[in-house]
Amino acid sequence: MKTILLSIVVLGVLGGIFGALLAFASKIFHVEVDPKQAAVREVLAGANCGGCGYPGCDGYAAAVARGEAPCNRCVAGGAETAAKVAEIMGASNEAAEKMVAFVPCSGTEGHAELRFNYTGPQDCQAAMLFGGKSNKTCTFACVGLGNCVRACQFDAMHIVDGVAKVDRSKCVGCGACVDTCPKSIVKLIPEKQKIMPACGNKDKGAKVMKMCDFGCIGCMKCQRECPADAIVVKDFLAQVDTSKCVQCGHCADICPRHIINYFGA
Repeated sequence: MKTILLSIVVLGVLGGIFGALLAFASKIFHVEVDPKQAAVREVLAGANCGGCGYPGCDGYAAAVARGEAPCNRCVAGGAETAAKVAEIMGASNEAAEKMVAFVPCSGTEGHAELRFNYTGPQDCQAAMLFGGKSNKTCTFACVGLGNCVRACQFDAMHIVDGVAKVDRSKCVGCGACVDTCPKSIVKLIPEKQKIMPACGNKDKGAKVMKMCDFGCIGCMKCQRECPADAIVVKDFLAQVDTSKCVQCGHCADICPRHIINYFGA
């Protein structure tokens, strides 16, 4: 009985000593946090998506408080969060241009020729290690095994018929999908841009036609008929000059391969 009581006393004394040491250490090593930093952190979206270019929300809040980062970089929070951060910092609120992800590929199942039937881990990088640049004969094509889907925290990426598709209504433009794509084909484009060719193949038209039913063949019809001279065919691939594009959708209507996406007015 005495042994048990002694053990309890010893543990209690040790607990008190360690508690006092921790309290002392916390005072010695305490770092004052700028009240503005805490206030900014409180209004951020809390997604820790990295879309701001900083290591999570804490890193961005600290940079804003130090005056090293603009108030409008929280892509997950959007304009509302930017306004709150600007108010805390007593700064002007210049709205950042909203960006969304885009996958320039139309090589869906049954329309893009496969190089091999892959049955391994559902991972784009694994498939590329297994068979080279792509599981499809088009080396510019989306592998379609969902690395970008798993990286997206906002349920904005989905695999549809073997190709990654973006739900623009959910995308916040954080860029996680861009960073995780092993082929580096996912892009961020201005949300206001409604016209984009959904193909990245730069091979000659005759070769493209053997690979994919929807690949751009560089026929130049879109370039010739664009009323704003906003489309140019370069490296056998239609490309849009977003500074000239008037979003009329005519190119999407006349494209014989149906690869120019029009996201609506």
